[in-house]
Amino acid sequence: MARDGDINEPTREFPGYPTGEALKERSAVTTEPDPDAPPAPAGGPARGLLWVLGAAALAVVVLLGVQATGLLPDFRNPFAKEQTDRSQPPLLKSIQDLSRYVAAEGNFQVVVDLQNDRRNVPDWLLSQRTLFVGAGSVEAYVDFAKISEGAVVESADGKSVEIRLPAPQLGKTNLDLEKSYVFAEERGLLNRVGELVKGDPNRQQQVYQLAEERITTAARDSGLTQRAEENTRKMLEGLLRSLGYEKVTVTYTAP
Repeated sequence: MARDGDINEPTREFPGYPTGEALKERSAVTTEPDPDAPPAPAGGPARGLLWVLGAAALAVVVLLGVQATGLLPDFRNPFAKEQTDRSQPPLLKSIQDLSRYVAAEGNFQVVVDLQNDRRNVPDWLLSQRTLFVGAGSVEAYVDFAKISEGAVVESADGKSVEIRLPAPQLGKTNLDLEKSYVFAEERGLLNRVGELVKGDPNRQQQVYQLAEERITTAARDSGLTQRAEENTRKMLEGLLRSLGYEKVTVTYTAP
C-alpha cells in the first residue's frame, strides 16, 4: 500500500511506537504491589552472608578437631624452609695423651673496634669498620707429665711429704662463637661493590684473631696462674692427708 508523506498511520509492516506524550503518561502511573504476593524476607543478603560465614567457621573447627585426633595426615606448607646438610664426616687426624690438671678457668669478654681504610680516601668510598664483641675462656693447668724424677720426697718417719710441681701454664684461648657476635659494621661503597663481585668468606677472621690475642693478654695479667697454684696445692693436700700424711708441702719450679 502506498503511503502519503503527510499521513503517519501505523501499519503491519510499520507498527506504532509510543510518542513523547504517551511516555509521560506511562511514567506517571505507579505500580502497586500485589496484595496476594508473599512478603520479601527482611535482610535476605545479610542473613545469607552470615549463614555462609557460620558454615565456613564450623567446617574449620571440625577440620582442626579431626586433625588433632590424628585421623588426617598433617598439612605441610609447600613453601616451608628446608635445610640440607652436605657436610663431610669428621676426619680424625691425631690423638694426644694429656696429663693436665685444670685448676682454674677464666671467662673473658672483649670489644674489638677495628677499622681498615686508605690514606687520603674518604671513608664513605673505601673503608671498613667492624665492632665485634668476643667472648672466650682460658684454662690454667698443671702438666703432671712434666714432673721429674725425685719430685716427691717423703720424710723418714712417713708423716710428711714434699712435692715439686712444674709451674701452671695457660692453655689456648677458646673463643666461644655462640656468645660472640658482630655488633655493628660499616663499609664503604667500593667495599660493598667488591663483596658483590668477589665475596670474602674470611672477612671476619681478622677480628677473631684480634679478640683471641686480647683475651690471651688479659688472662696473663689476671692472676689466673696464681689461682691455679692455690687450687692445685689444696687438692694435693687434701688427697695426701687422706692417705695418712700429716704435713704436705707443695712447691713449684720456675717456668
